[in-house]
Order: sequence, then C-alpha cells, then structure tokens
Amino acid sequence: MKKVGNHNSISRKLVLGIALSVIFSLTSFAQEAAAVTADAATAAPVAATGGDAVKGKELFNANCAACHKLDAKATGPMLRGIAAKYEMAWLYKWVKNSSDLIKSGDAQAVKVFEENNKAVMSAFPQLSDADIDNIIAYTSEPKAEVAAPGPGGAEVPGKPAVDSGISNNIILGALALVMVILVVMLFLVNKVLSKVAKANGIETAPKTPTTPIWKAFARNQFLVLVTAIFLLLASAYFVYGFLMQVGVDQDYAPIQPIHYSHRIHAGDNEINCKYCHSAARVSKNGGIPSLNVCMNCHKNIAEVAETTATPEYSKAFYDEQIQKLYTAVGWDKTTQSYTGKTQPVKWVRIHNLPDFVYFNHSQHVTVAGIECQTCHGPVQEYEIQKQFAPLTMGWCIDCHRKTDVKMEGNEYYTKIHEELSKKYGVDKLTAAQMGGLECGKCHY
Repeated sequence: MKKVGNHNSISRKLVLGIALSVIFSLTSFAQEAAAVTADAATAAPVAATGGDAVKGKELFNANCAACHKLDAKATGPMLRGIAAKYEMAWLYKWVKNSSDLIKSGDAQAVKVFEENNKAVMSAFPQLSDADIDNIIAYTSEPKAEVAAPGPGGAEVPGKPAVDSGISNNIILGALALVMVILVVMLFLVNKVLSKVAKANGIETAPKTPTTPIWKAFARNQFLVLVTAIFLLLASAYFVYGFLMQVGVDQDYAPIQPIHYSHRIHAGDNEINCKYCHSAARVSKNGGIPSLNVCMNCHKNIAEVAETTATPEYSKAFYDEQIQKLYTAVGWDKTTQSYTGKTQPVKWVRIHNLPDFVYFNHSQHVTVAGIECQTCHGPVQEYEIQKQFAPLTMGWCIDCHRKTDVKMEGNEYYTKIHEELSKKYGVDKLTAAQMGGLECGKCHY
C-alpha cells in the first residue's frame, strides 16, 4: 500500500503546541503568585509603640498637615522620626504651647524657633498627652517603599498593581498559536488530498476562464456614469468639510511648560474657576493666573498625595511640576523663602479668537451668569486643558438663539425687556431677540 502522508506527525505538532502554551501559562501564573507572596511578606509596616498610629494619622491631618510634612521641610520641620530627636516630656510642652517654652528661655525651643525662620507654631492645649503619643506613633512609622514603575506605566506609590489570573497576552498568544496550527493543518490536508488524487489517477476539473470584474464594470456604461457622479459628490462633500474646518482649533490641547491638571485642582479639590481666573468677572479676557496665585497654596504643598497618581502620571511627575513652579517664582522649599531669582513661564495659548471678533468675559460671566463649563467644557475632568467648543460664528449664534437673557435684578434691561416682550409676545427674551445677532455686537 502506498503511503500518502504521516498523519501522526500533525497530531504530535498540535499536542506539542498546546502543551507548550499550557506550560508557559502555568509558569507565568506561578511567578505572579510568588511576587504577590513576596510583596505581602514585606508590606507589613512596623508600627510605633506607645500610641495608635491610625488615630495619630487622623490627628496629624487635622492639626499638623497645614505646616508640617513627614518627609520634607515645609513651614515647620519634617516630623518623621521626631521622637528620636527630642524627649517626650519636652514634646508635650512644645506641642501644647511652644511660645511659652520659647519665652522661658529653653535652649532647645529657641534653637528650633530660629532654625525655622522664627515661624510661630500654633498652640494645641486641647491635645492630651495620649493624643500627642498617637501623633508621635504615626510620625515614627518607617517610610513606605515606592513600588517601581512597571513596563506598562507608573505605579501608584504604596499600591503595587497585581494582575489576577492569566495575562491577556498569554490568552491572545495561545489563540494565535491555535490559528497558526489550523492553517498549517489545512495546508497539509490539501497537500495530502492532492497526492491521493494523483496516485489514483483522478483528474480535477479545469478552471473555466471568466471575464475580469474590472472589464465587466468598464463595459457597463450605466455603472460607470453612476460611479463618476457619486465620486464627484463625495469629493465635493469632503473638500467642503475640509475648507470649513480651516482656522477651527477644537480639541486643541498643547503641552504646557508646567503641567497643570484641572482634574486635580477644579475636580478633586473643587477650586472655583474664578479663584484663579478672577479677571473673567470684571474684564474682557479671562486672564492667565499669576504664579503668585499658585503659591497661595503651593507654598505649603511641595508634593501631591499618593492617591493623586494615575497610570499615565506618577506622583514623582506631579512633584516635579511643583518644583518647576518653585524654580519659576524663585522659592526655596528648604529655607521656606524667596531667592529673588525668577524665570518667566512661556504658557501656550489655547483659546484664540480672530482680531475682528469682540468677546467680553465679564458680559457673559457676571451679567449673563453663564457657567465656565458652557464654553470651556467639563474642565474639572481634564488632565490637559483643551479647546472644548469650536468657537465658530455659527456656534455663538446658536447659543444666542437658545439662551434666555437673565433679567432678574438687572435694571439695565428692564425698559427694553418690557418693550420687546410685547413685540414678540413672550415672557422671556433670548439674546438673539435682544439684538444678539446684530453684526456690530461682535464685529467692529
């Protein structure tokens, strides 16, 4: 009998491929499990004795965090390991009333006072010795190690990411391997069948010649005409759309010299937009906040919280941006003083109307009471600020047609509102009905 193919070799290849994928998956899973076990073994912090560190953290955040940090100097000195530097009896007196201790001539108190630019520490007579013990226990905890960033991005400090189960890459690799094996098997089966047919003298039916599809299309004049008309209309549509987008910078999000996250400031910390952009209430322009406005908060905020980090931006990245701010204003966080050496920050403008367009922020923000998000989008969600609206004339006109004029408490519009409401037969007037579509309102 003639041998037409070795089917056992195909089976062996299939079984071998599946076995390799299973072994690779189990090995990777075992490595991940071992890493989790090792992290769990080293993650347990050493608790300080003599107090409750958990309660101490709450007290620290409520009373001390405004002027002190654990691992960096702020208005006051850093506090991690403070119990090893001073006696507890002295710390009780210092925390409850540092001014009295300084006035008494205590050498240690005077030295601390002078080393910190003679900044007066608030007195905390309401804190008991047990409360201070709890705070000291918290400050005596060892510093948590920051997890090294993995290849997929920066990890959140103190919260190492651990993938549970089999990785998606392994599953996709196994599926790809199965597909390759199937293709190879189909090729081998086709080859074996061809050999069997040839050995038994079986002839396959010859292929009948057919007209190429492009020739058949070219011979049909109606299809050619319809296709030509369709292509002309489609080309005109896309050309018109392209030309109408010239000068429209919607979604423009440039990289700034100092990374500023509206998500953190306006979102997480709920800072009002007009605290930084105060000019929007009284002037034509919204204005770029002075760096001194930033320093109102960042004089005592030299680093972000660990929970602020994201997969895209690590805590170290945000801390680096704060240091750029310090460099620009000439602030030395070590001595808590200005050096006098400043550097200008070259911000990149995002919203830029043509010179022939007049727009007044105060008219919209103060008089009309329009929220910033109406034109600038959900800025509290933006990590990088972008141009939310197209800012085209059609977009502005559409807003004027839909927005009612705020009449309550606005004596300027009282008389004209009475006359126009009778003319149009309505109770409320839109900006368009108040003359908001006149060319001279925006173009001059």
